[in-house]
Amino acid sequence: MQISFYKYHGTGNDFILIDNRTRRYDGIFTTKIIAEFCHRRFGIGADGLILLETSDQADFKMVYYNADGRESTMCGNGGRCIVHFAHFLKIFDNQTRFEAIDGLHHASITDQGLISLGMNDVLDIQEISPQTFVLDTGSPHYVSFLDQMPEQIRDAGRSIRYSPNFKEAGINVNFVVKEESTIQVCTYERGVEDETYSCGTGVVAAALSSALSSNSGTHYVEIVTKGGYLQVAFDKSSDDSFRNIRLIGPAIQVFQGTISSNP
Repeated sequence: MQISFYKYHGTGNDFILIDNRTRRYDGIFTTKIIAEFCHRRFGIGADGLILLETSDQADFKMVYYNADGRESTMCGNGGRCIVHFAHFLKIFDNQTRFEAIDGLHHASITDQGLISLGMNDVLDIQEISPQTFVLDTGSPHYVSFLDQMPEQIRDAGRSIRYSPNFKEAGINVNFVVKEESTIQVCTYERGVEDETYSCGTGVVAAALSSALSSNSGTHYVEIVTKGGYLQVAFDKSSDDSFRNIRLIGPAIQVFQGTISSNP
Protein backbone atom coordinates (compact mmCIF):
# COMPACT_ATOMS: atom_id res chain seq x y z
CA MET A 1 0.00 0.00 0.00
CA GLN A 2 1.14 3.53 -0.80
CA ILE A 3 0.92 5.83 2.24
CA SER A 4 0.74 9.62 1.95
CA PHE A 5 2.82 11.46 4.55
CA TYR A 6 4.02 14.92 5.51
CA LYS A 7 7.41 15.65 7.04
CA TYR A 8 7.49 18.25 9.83
CA HIS A 9 9.94 19.61 12.31
CA GLY A 10 9.62 21.70 15.45
CA THR A 11 13.00 23.33 16.17
CA GLY A 12 14.79 20.39 14.58
CA ASN A 13 12.76 17.68 16.31
CA ASP A 14 11.35 15.97 13.20
CA PHE A 15 8.27 13.86 12.63
CA ILE A 16 6.31 11.95 10.00
CA LEU A 17 2.67 13.16 10.03
CA ILE A 18 -0.08 11.01 8.56
CA ASP A 19 -3.78 11.81 8.15
CA ASN A 20 -5.67 8.72 9.30
CA ARG A 21 -9.10 10.23 9.85
CA THR A 22 -10.68 7.75 7.43
CA ARG A 23 -8.90 4.87 9.25
CA ARG A 24 -7.64 3.57 5.90
CA TYR A 25 -4.24 2.88 7.46
CA ASP A 26 -5.51 0.93 10.46
CA GLY A 27 -3.38 -2.17 11.05
CA ILE A 28 -0.57 -0.93 8.80
CA PHE A 29 1.62 0.70 11.43
CA THR A 30 3.33 -2.15 13.20
CA THR A 31 6.38 -1.48 15.37
CA LYS A 32 8.58 -2.75 12.52
CA ILE A 33 7.02 -0.50 9.86
CA ILE A 34 7.19 2.61 12.05
CA ALA A 35 10.84 1.98 12.91
CA GLU A 36 11.63 1.48 9.21
CA PHE A 37 9.86 4.70 8.22
CA CYS A 38 11.76 6.63 10.90
CA HIS A 39 15.14 5.13 9.96
CA ARG A 40 17.45 7.82 8.60
CA ARG A 41 19.20 5.52 6.13
CA PHE A 42 16.46 3.18 4.91
CA GLY A 43 13.27 5.21 5.45
CA ILE A 44 11.99 8.77 5.54
CA GLY A 45 13.95 9.60 8.68
CA ALA A 46 12.39 11.08 11.81
CA ASP A 47 12.43 11.19 15.60
CA GLY A 48 8.86 9.90 15.60
CA LEU A 49 5.67 9.19 13.65
CA ILE A 50 2.31 10.81 14.42
CA LEU A 51 -1.16 9.77 13.27
CA LEU A 52 -3.92 12.37 13.11
CA GLU A 53 -7.24 10.65 13.82
CA THR A 54 -10.81 11.64 14.69
CA SER A 55 -11.87 12.20 18.29
CA ASP A 56 -15.27 12.03 20.01
CA GLN A 57 -14.29 14.77 22.48
CA ALA A 58 -12.08 17.17 20.51
CA ASP A 59 -11.22 18.43 17.02
CA PHE A 60 -8.80 15.56 16.43
CA LYS A 61 -6.67 12.93 18.13
CA MET A 62 -2.87 12.65 18.23
CA VAL A 63 -1.33 9.16 18.30
CA TYR A 64 2.44 9.36 18.77
CA TYR A 65 5.13 6.72 18.19
CA ASN A 66 8.83 7.03 18.97
CA ALA A 67 11.45 6.24 16.33
CA ASP A 68 11.79 2.74 17.81
CA GLY A 69 8.22 2.05 16.66
CA ARG A 70 6.55 1.96 20.06
CA GLU A 71 3.66 4.19 21.10
CA SER A 72 4.89 6.73 23.59
CA THR A 73 3.84 9.42 26.02
CA MET A 74 3.13 13.07 25.15
CA CYS A 75 5.48 14.84 22.75
CA GLY A 76 5.48 18.64 22.99
CA ASN A 77 7.17 19.44 19.68
CA GLY A 78 5.11 16.74 17.99
CA GLY A 79 2.02 18.34 19.51
CA ARG A 80 2.92 21.67 17.95
CA CYS A 81 3.54 19.98 14.60
CA ILE A 82 0.21 18.17 14.58
CA VAL A 83 -1.56 21.44 15.40
CA HIS A 84 0.06 23.02 12.33
CA PHE A 85 -0.89 19.91 10.29
CA ALA A 86 -4.52 20.06 11.45
CA HIS A 87 -4.62 23.75 10.53
CA PHE A 88 -3.16 22.89 7.11
CA LEU A 89 -5.95 20.31 6.70
CA LYS A 90 -8.47 23.06 7.60
CA ILE A 91 -9.72 21.22 10.69
CA PHE A 92 -9.74 24.49 12.65
CA ASP A 93 -9.10 28.21 12.15
CA ASN A 94 -7.01 29.77 14.93
CA GLN A 95 -7.72 27.81 18.11
CA THR A 96 -8.20 24.11 18.69
CA ARG A 97 -8.54 21.38 21.26
CA PHE A 98 -7.14 17.92 20.62
CA GLU A 99 -6.87 14.58 22.36
CA ALA A 100 -3.51 13.03 23.24
CA ILE A 101 -2.39 10.13 25.39
CA ASP A 102 -2.22 12.37 28.48
CA GLY A 103 -5.60 14.04 27.96
CA LEU A 104 -6.93 17.12 26.18
CA HIS A 105 -4.73 19.99 25.02
CA HIS A 106 -5.67 23.48 23.89
CA ALA A 107 -3.58 25.22 21.24
CA SER A 108 -3.56 28.24 18.96
CA ILE A 109 -1.71 29.26 15.81
CA THR A 110 -0.73 32.72 14.56
CA ASP A 111 -0.71 33.86 10.94
CA GLN A 112 3.09 33.37 11.00
CA GLY A 113 2.71 29.72 12.03
CA LEU A 114 3.76 30.15 15.66
CA ILE A 115 2.13 27.49 17.83
CA SER A 116 1.16 27.98 21.47
CA LEU A 117 0.45 24.57 23.02
CA GLY A 118 -1.19 24.11 26.40
CA MET A 119 0.45 21.46 28.59
CA ASN A 120 -0.86 19.65 31.65
CA ASP A 121 -0.34 21.09 35.14
CA VAL A 122 2.76 19.95 37.01
CA LEU A 123 2.07 19.62 40.72
CA ASP A 124 5.20 17.85 41.91
CA ILE A 125 8.91 18.10 41.17
CA GLN A 126 11.23 15.64 42.86
CA GLU A 127 14.55 17.12 43.96
CA ILE A 128 17.34 14.56 43.65
CA SER A 129 20.01 17.12 44.53
CA PRO A 130 20.15 20.96 44.53
CA GLN A 131 20.92 20.83 40.79
CA THR A 132 19.02 17.69 39.73
CA PHE A 133 15.29 17.14 39.41
CA VAL A 134 12.79 14.55 38.15
CA LEU A 135 9.32 15.50 36.94
CA ASP A 136 6.60 14.52 34.47
CA THR A 137 5.52 17.08 31.87
CA GLY A 138 3.52 14.59 29.81
CA SER A 139 6.66 12.45 29.58
CA PRO A 140 9.12 11.65 32.40
CA HIS A 141 12.21 13.89 32.56
CA TYR A 142 15.49 14.05 34.43
CA VAL A 143 16.88 17.61 34.56
CA SER A 144 20.50 18.35 35.45
CA PHE A 145 21.82 21.92 35.77
CA LEU A 146 25.50 22.24 34.84
CA ASP A 147 28.14 24.94 34.42
CA GLN A 148 28.81 23.69 30.89
CA MET A 149 27.38 21.07 28.55
CA PRO A 150 28.90 17.57 28.41
CA GLU A 151 31.05 17.04 25.34
CA GLN A 152 29.04 13.96 24.37
CA ILE A 153 25.33 14.42 25.14
CA ARG A 154 24.50 10.94 23.87
CA ASP A 155 26.96 9.19 26.17
CA ALA A 156 26.14 11.33 29.19
CA GLY A 157 22.40 10.94 28.66
CA ARG A 158 22.59 7.24 28.00
CA SER A 159 24.46 6.62 31.25
CA ILE A 160 21.57 8.15 33.21
CA ARG A 161 18.73 6.72 31.09
CA TYR A 162 20.11 3.17 31.54
CA SER A 163 21.11 3.57 35.20
CA PRO A 164 19.41 1.15 37.64
CA ASN A 165 16.79 3.70 38.76
CA PHE A 166 15.53 4.43 35.24
CA LYS A 167 16.51 1.51 33.01
CA GLU A 168 13.21 -0.38 33.13
CA ALA A 169 10.71 2.46 32.58
CA GLY A 170 13.09 4.78 30.76
CA ILE A 171 13.49 8.51 31.19
CA ASN A 172 14.41 11.51 29.04
CA VAL A 173 17.58 13.27 30.18
CA ASN A 174 18.03 17.06 29.94
CA PHE A 175 21.25 18.96 30.52
CA VAL A 176 20.70 22.65 31.27
CA VAL A 177 23.06 25.62 31.39
CA LYS A 178 21.70 28.92 32.66
CA GLU A 179 22.76 31.95 30.65
CA GLU A 180 22.15 35.66 31.18
CA SER A 181 18.59 35.81 29.86
CA THR A 182 17.96 32.27 28.58
CA ILE A 183 18.58 28.65 29.42
CA GLN A 184 20.34 26.27 27.05
CA VAL A 185 18.90 22.75 26.94
CA CYS A 186 20.26 19.55 25.36
CA THR A 187 18.16 16.38 25.56
CA TYR A 188 18.74 12.65 25.23
CA GLU A 189 15.38 11.06 24.37
CA ARG A 190 14.29 7.56 25.26
CA GLY A 191 12.72 5.75 22.30
CA VAL A 192 15.02 7.65 19.97
CA GLU A 193 17.96 6.58 22.17
CA ASP A 194 20.04 9.54 21.08
CA GLU A 195 20.30 13.28 21.41
CA THR A 196 17.59 15.17 19.54
CA TYR A 197 17.85 18.75 18.31
CA SER A 198 15.02 19.74 20.64
CA CYS A 199 12.46 18.18 22.99
CA GLY A 200 9.24 20.01 23.81
CA THR A 201 8.35 18.28 27.07
CA GLY A 202 12.07 18.46 27.94
CA VAL A 203 12.32 22.23 27.63
CA VAL A 204 9.13 22.54 29.67
CA ALA A 205 10.72 20.37 32.38
CA ALA A 206 13.88 22.48 32.28
CA ALA A 207 11.96 25.77 32.42
CA LEU A 208 9.84 24.71 35.40
CA SER A 209 12.86 23.37 37.27
CA SER A 210 14.74 26.62 36.65
CA ALA A 211 11.91 28.56 38.33
CA LEU A 212 11.72 26.54 41.54
CA SER A 213 13.61 29.19 43.51
CA SER A 214 11.69 32.07 41.88
CA ASN A 215 8.73 33.95 43.30
CA SER A 216 5.19 32.89 42.54
CA GLY A 217 3.46 34.52 39.60
CA THR A 218 3.54 34.38 35.81
CA HIS A 219 6.87 33.46 34.25
CA TYR A 220 8.28 33.39 30.73
CA VAL A 221 11.45 31.41 30.06
CA GLU A 222 13.41 31.67 26.81
CA ILE A 223 15.09 28.42 25.77
CA VAL A 224 17.91 27.78 23.32
CA THR A 225 18.11 24.31 21.77
CA LYS A 226 20.29 22.97 18.96
CA GLY A 227 17.30 23.29 16.63
CA GLY A 228 16.22 26.81 17.56
CA TYR A 229 14.40 28.92 20.11
CA LEU A 230 11.36 28.10 22.23
CA GLN A 231 9.49 29.84 25.00
CA VAL A 232 7.71 28.36 27.99
CA ALA A 233 5.09 30.42 29.85
CA PHE A 234 3.49 29.32 33.13
CA ASP A 235 1.97 30.38 36.45
CA LYS A 236 3.93 29.32 39.53
CA SER A 237 2.10 28.96 42.84
CA SER A 238 3.57 29.41 46.30
CA ASP A 239 3.41 25.63 46.83
CA ASP A 240 5.75 25.10 43.83
CA SER A 241 2.98 23.83 41.56
CA PHE A 242 2.78 25.00 37.95
CA ARG A 243 -0.35 25.73 35.94
CA ASN A 244 -1.37 27.36 32.65
CA ILE A 245 1.80 25.98 31.06
CA ARG A 246 2.29 26.83 27.39
CA LEU A 247 5.01 25.68 25.00
CA ILE A 248 5.48 28.29 22.29
CA GLY A 249 7.45 28.01 19.07
CA PRO A 250 7.40 27.32 15.33
CA ALA A 251 6.32 24.20 13.47
CA ILE A 252 7.48 23.76 9.88
CA GLN A 253 6.13 21.54 7.10
CA VAL A 254 9.26 20.43 5.22
CA PHE A 255 7.86 18.27 2.41
CA GLN A 256 5.20 15.69 1.54
CA GLY A 257 5.32 12.42 -0.33
CA THR A 258 4.26 8.78 -0.51
CA ILE A 259 6.00 5.65 0.71
CA SER A 260 5.25 1.93 0.43
CA SER A 261 4.18 0.11 3.58
CA ASN A 262 6.85 -2.45 2.69
CA PRO A 263 9.96 -0.26 2.23
